[in-house]
Amino acid sequence: MSIADDVMSKSYIGLGSNLGQSEDFIISALDYLSQTYAVEIEQCSSLYRSKPLDNKSQPDYINAVAKIVGEFTALELLDILQAAENHFGRTRNGERWASRTLDLDILLFNNVQIDSQRLIVPHAGILQRDFVLYPLMEIAPNLEIPGFGPISQALIACENRGLEKIHEYHRES
Repeated sequence: MSIADDVMSKSYIGLGSNLGQSEDFIISALDYLSQTYAVEIEQCSSLYRSKPLDNKSQPDYINAVAKIVGEFTALELLDILQAAENHFGRTRNGERWASRTLDLDILLFNNVQIDSQRLIVPHAGILQRDFVLYPLMEIAPNLEIPGFGPISQALIACENRGLEKIHEYHRES
């Protein structure tokens, strides 16, 4: 990381799982990120149950959104999240929206827009995903989505596909 990049970054990440003990994977992933990579978890939404995208025949997902800070660039954060996914047994078979033990996505990074070969921020599907927007609204109701506007406007246009809040996140000390 260059000296210019050596500043605290603020990000929102999406967490999802639909294989195994999904709730445990979400909570364990947050602990893992903070202990292994010095990622500070500032806030985390409640956990939500959602239906798979594209009406796929697979188990429901457990989702959450967390606000994190740390000293990393967007691409360094992407590498950290992918390493965490691998640690929790994520396998990639090339199938879009396949079942997974853990899915970690950068939703927003430092209130900037990024469009590179490896990373698009805000996340490409952020405006269509109830399982992202509702938890994000829970922890950041005044958030502005770069290139779009207020999160409240995004929620108006987003179809709720039966998203269900299942319980609040409580960090173990």
